[in-house]
Amino acid sequence: MPTACMISFRLGGGDGVSVEAAKWAAALRTLGFDVRTVAGSGPVDVVLPGLAMDAPEPPTRAEVQGACASADLVVVENLCSLPLNPPAAAVVAQVCADRPALFHHHDLPWQRPHLAHLAPPPDDPAWAHVTINELSRNELAERGIAATTIYNTFDPDPAPGDRARTRAALGVADGDALLLQPTRALERKNVAGALELSAAVGGTYYWLLGPAEDGYGPTLDRLVADARCPVLLGPPPDGCSIADAYAACDAVLLPSFWEGFGNPSVESATYRRPLAIGSYPVAAELASFGFRWFGVADPAPLARWLHQRDEELLDHNHQVAATHFNLADLPARLASVLRRAGISWEGVTSR
Repeated sequence: MPTACMISFRLGGGDGVSVEAAKWAAALRTLGFDVRTVAGSGPVDVVLPGLAMDAPEPPTRAEVQGACASADLVVVENLCSLPLNPPAAAVVAQVCADRPALFHHHDLPWQRPHLAHLAPPPDDPAWAHVTINELSRNELAERGIAATTIYNTFDPDPAPGDRARTRAALGVADGDALLLQPTRALERKNVAGALELSAAVGGTYYWLLGPAEDGYGPTLDRLVADARCPVLLGPPPDGCSIADAYAACDAVLLPSFWEGFGNPSVESATYRRPLAIGSYPVAAELASFGFRWFGVADPAPLARWLHQRDEELLDHNHQVAATHFNLADLPARLASVLRRAGISWEGVTSR
């Protein structure tokens, strides 16, 4: 059985890279790979602390080589995309030189204003590059790196959550609307815009699932203190899941200024919930597939929908998600990238 080694800063958590990496790992297993995970933190097969974003020292080349020694394919998840630990990225690139590797780019440095001056990711004739949107693919092409776009994928029919139990645990009454922002709290996630929309819609609770990161805590505290609607913070209550969170809410908010993809854009459709979304560049790219979304700046259309719900909109968005972003299609898409890159795995036996 061929082996794939998946490596990143962190894996196994609720962040977007970890979520999509887990889907890739499952798809690779479907293709016949044994998958080994390596990261600076998280529930992984091999923990190399030097890979973490805040590591004071990178891992040694011998450590990374040892973790990837028997791998027929190395999958690098964003570690060489964003310069969050450049010394570690350099070591990983050195270890991957001249060997089959997939570099999965969720973000690129110039897409963050304070990193715009930095160089593109490394490249090698033995590697294949995959982006999660066409914007990034085109930007890499402008810098001399050929890539393929594989959009994030989703189970179009996830198990339904328990609406009544979750709302009871949250203390939200049946007649109150609940707006869910299933993201972390960062400046680019525009929590302020979500709170303004929630207050303007009227009669709503606002629920932010993720924690504050990158020093955003004091700003979040101030926004919550000044909020004009009831605010709920934190993950689903004990015994509840993300499916329960989607079931409990009446609409989903993704008011971000920037996302490499923004999984709630499609997840909201699979869970049959309307979405109010910010005008970040990739949102327009995803909308071109036919999604019908609400804007963040004007609360009136969402308020009307909540007052008189239109199931046809939910049916339509669900169909778009199932047609273009279906998790079942991921193994074939990965196989196509591997074959085009000349990366062979079929017929490989374990060493």
